[in-house]
Amino acid sequence: MIFQLFVGSVLISMTIAIAAVGFWLSEGLATRVAPWAVRPPHSPKLTLVLVGAVLMILLLLTLSVWLWALAFVGLGVFTALEPAVYYSIVAFTTLGYGDIILPLDWRILGGMTAVNGLLNIGLYTALMVEILRRVRSEQSAGKADEE
Repeated sequence: MIFQLFVGSVLISMTIAIAAVGFWLSEGLATRVAPWAVRPPHSPKLTLVLVGAVLMILLLLTLSVWLWALAFVGLGVFTALEPAVYYSIVAFTTLGYGDIILPLDWRILGGMTAVNGLLNIGLYTALMVEILRRVRSEQSAGKADEE
């Protein structure tokens, strides 16, 4: 049990590091596109920023799921990559189909995967809202300056 908690904690820490790098890259990208995004027309540009944010989040979530899947294979929990990726996606998104379950010796990692997914999805939701809020407020400030 202690080893599972240790492994799960390391994996969660690694996915938080992935999220931190994603936040850092997103902040830099938002700063770079700000001069373009605040010029009219606003709606199409806000839509493109939304699409970019969603794609960045999808990439970061995918990296986190693959990290868990590779860890499951490396630990010998799964012998093949496909069921490890499938299980990681189902657990990370907290779908919990139950068609694939972890062996008793590793079941604590299943719960930790789900907790990690909940945490990361919350973080990424905050990231997306912050990026959109920032662009929209800068667009609004630009409109006020034009009047």
